[in-house]
Amino acid sequence: MQRKFDGDQLVLASHNKGKLREIAALLAPFGITVTSAADHGLEEPEETEDTFAGNARIKAHYAAKQTGLPALSDDSGITIEALDGAPGVYTADWAETPNGRDFPMAMEKTWNLLEEKNAPFPRKAAFNCTLCLAWPDGHDEIFEGKVEGQVTWPMRGEQGFGYDPIFVPDGFDITFGEMDPEKKQDMSHRADAFRKLVKGCFE
Repeated sequence: MQRKFDGDQLVLASHNKGKLREIAALLAPFGITVTSAADHGLEEPEETEDTFAGNARIKAHYAAKQTGLPALSDDSGITIEALDGAPGVYTADWAETPNGRDFPMAMEKTWNLLEEKNAPFPRKAAFNCTLCLAWPDGHDEIFEGKVEGQVTWPMRGEQGFGYDPIFVPDGFDITFGEMDPEKKQDMSHRADAFRKLVKGCFE
C-alpha cells in the first residue's frame, strides 16, 4: 500500500528552476507549495549509485533529512540497447566539459560509439525517469516512467534539450527536438512517472 501525501509543503530536491516551475504547476491543484533545494540553501549531494532509483533516493532523502519536509527528486537519462544501456545514469556526465555541459558533443560521441560497434538498425533507446518521494522518517515511494524509441542521425530540431534531437519516439518519424514541446511533455518519460506518482500518493 503506497503512502499518501497529506502535507501542504514539499521540497523539490533540485536546483533546476524549470523543473521547479513544472512540478509546482502539477501539484498546485492539490494545494501543495513546492520549494527547491536552492530555496533551502542545500548543496547537491554526490550521486554515487549506478541506478536511476539509487540516485533519486540519495537526493530525496538528503533534502528530506535537511529540511524536515517530504522531498521529491528525479533521476533521468537515456539508455541505448546496443551500448548495453549506456549512457544511463551517466547521461549528463557524458556532456560535461570544463565550460559546462555540451550535449551536441555528447550526442556525437554516442553516435560514433554506435558506428564503431556497427550497431544494427533500428538503434533502440529509451528515455527513463525515476521519481523518489521521501519523508523525513526515512520512508520513500518510487515511480518509474519510460518512453521507448530509437536514436537517429544527424541531429534534428531546436525545440528540446539534452538528447532530444537524436531521439525518435516509437510511432513517430520526428525527433523530440522537432516535436511541439506540449506534445512532448504529455508523452515524455517524466510525464509517465508523474502520472504514476499523482495516482499513487496524491489522489
